[in-house]
This record gives sequence, structure tokens and C-alpha cells, in this order.
Amino acid sequence: MEVEAIEAIPLSYPLGKGHGYGSARGTVEQRTSTLIRVISTTGMVGWGEAFGPPQTISTLVSELLSDIVVGMDPFEVESLCEKNYAGLYHFGSSGLLQSAVSGVDVALWDLLGRELGQPVAQLLGGFERTEVTPYASTMYITDWEQNPAEPIEEAAREGFTAAKIKIGRGLEDDIIRVQTAREVLGDDATLMVDFNGNYRPEQAISVAKEIEPFDIYWLEEPVPPENHSGYRKVSAAVDIPVAAGEAAYARFDFADLIQERTIDIAQPDVCKCGGLSEARFIGKLATMENVHVSPHVWTGAVGIAASLQYAATLPSYPHSTNVPEPFYFEFDRAENGLRTNLLATPFDPTDGSLEIPDGPGLGIEVDERVVEEYRID
Repeated sequence: MEVEAIEAIPLSYPLGKGHGYGSARGTVEQRTSTLIRVISTTGMVGWGEAFGPPQTISTLVSELLSDIVVGMDPFEVESLCEKNYAGLYHFGSSGLLQSAVSGVDVALWDLLGRELGQPVAQLLGGFERTEVTPYASTMYITDWEQNPAEPIEEAAREGFTAAKIKIGRGLEDDIIRVQTAREVLGDDATLMVDFNGNYRPEQAISVAKEIEPFDIYWLEEPVPPENHSGYRKVSAAVDIPVAAGEAAYARFDFADLIQERTIDIAQPDVCKCGGLSEARFIGKLATMENVHVSPHVWTGAVGIAASLQYAATLPSYPHSTNVPEPFYFEFDRAENGLRTNLLATPFDPTDGSLEIPDGPGLGIEVDERVVEEYRID
């Protein structure tokens, strides 16, 4: 069995002018993604997803990765990142090429699981858990200045017991948004905040101390991702755990974050960090330093499926029979047809629990008619 063909499919779901949403660093007027489809010599199909500008990712797959992958034995999937690092060493360990590799890696794991009739989680080492607790990634900064209470009220109605909200536009606005979320969710809910790296360390520290009474579970990206000394300064000054990793690429970026205890929670994105293979490696690095791993997930449905398979395998270490808290899993609640429409059976994160698919591969069925509807090439 070999890979006979590979195709990168750029997708876009337009939001419309005036309907953009995002973070303190800016908003987007479309959600984009690149699906990767690999076909084996047996006719089996595997699907992956890559984060980044879709037409650029598609070009990278075509020009730099297709010759490596076509003719490859899917069982060699874990060698893909190493081949990329060594063979394309001038630009192979970070940036958009790493995102392209991520999508290909996920597709190869899906293909392998389908060929063997096993879920990817089983191939990655087995199920540590069969369900997760989804947290609503919500209360975005919007072009239309949405009332921040509206999205968090919707999340509460949907049964979410945890949520992450966007802050980072200034102390007063941050306090209002955090206070609103806590009042709506109630005292027992878990609340995270995401600065998207929009502050200097002293600004982040000031905000963190003001919102600490609202029982914040973690501070996400309080400073820019490259500002490692800033992360350490924030961590030393506040009592709230610090999370980061969505803007980190590959094992090399994460090694610094983890081994220097720059962060408390590592957030690899399987559609960006090098795929399931590299995320698995990062998870082992984190376990060695007793750093918690909570995958970043802000992609379409295929990326969610891959992230769930990864989440299924992450160890509960150092916990044994008594695990003191749920495994929280990010679930975007903003409008995105690439998340809601691409699968024959969409994921339903409501009512506080999300089961991890146990079918072959990623355990999903992609609706190729919808894929063609959103295709932009």
C-alpha cells in the first residue's frame, strides 16, 4: 500500500462585510482552511486540514510536499516532519510550510486508520479518555460591536459549563467583558481569557490582577508569542496559570516554552504544529516537565476531528485513578460553515460533553458536495 495521489483543496466561508469577528489584534471577514485529500493504491481516502492562507498552503503542498508523499507508505507518517526539517531545512521547521505538513500528516493518519479499521487515537497509543468537556470559545471582538453578553448567554443556553472569551483592548473593557461572562455563566463555571498577545507584560499583569477575583482558569497569550521573557515576567507576577502555543510551530518552539517553564499550559494546534505526529511529540515533552496540554482548536470540522483524536490520547499524568478536573476542549462558537457544514454528522458540543469518535481513522464522513461549494480554486 502506497499513497497514489494527494490534493490540497483551498476553502473559504465568507462572513460578509460588517460581520467580521476576531480578537484584540483584528477581525476577519471570512473563515478559510485547506483540506488535504490523500488516496492510497487501494482506493482508500484520508482527510486532513491545514491552518493558514488556503491558496498559499495549496501551493506549498503541490510544489514542496507532493513529491515526498506520493509513493510513500502511510506507515511512515511519523517520518514526514523529519524529512521536512532535513530536506527543506532553510524554511522547514516553522511558518506556513509547517502548517502544510500538518494537514498532510493528519490526512496520512486518517488514511492509515481507515485502511486498518482503527480510530487514529488507537494508533497513537490508545484512548486515555472517550469524551471531553468542551469549552465555548466565544465573546469575540466584532465589527458590529456586539453586546458581549449575547454570545456568552447563548453559550450558557447551549449547556456549556466552561468558556473562553476575548479580551485585550484595555483595562476597563477587559473588566467589563470578564465581569459579564462571570455573571452570565455563574460562579461554578470555568472561565478562561484570551489576550491574543496584544499587551506588553506590565499591561497584562495589571489586567490579570484586576480580573483575578473572577476566578480565571488561565490567561491565554497575554503577550506576543515571541516574547518569552514577557511570559516569564507575567507568570512570576500573577497567580493565574499562563497558556500559549497556538502561534508556536514544531517541537523546537515548544521545547523552549516547556523546558524553561515559560508557560503552564501548552496549546499545540494539530493543523499547524506539524500534525498529529508532532503534537504527539510535543505532548511527551510536556509530560516530562509536568506541563498540562490543551490543544488549540480554531479550524474546520476535519481539524476538530483530528484534535479530538489527539485529546483522546493525552496522558492524565501525574494523576492516577483520581483526576481532579475535566479535560477541557476548545470549541469555537462563532459562525463558520467550515465547522458546521462539512460533515455528514456535525459535532454537537452542547450540553456539556463531547464524545470522541471511535470509527476508523478520524471517525468522520466528509460531505464532498459541501467541499466543492466552498472551494475557491
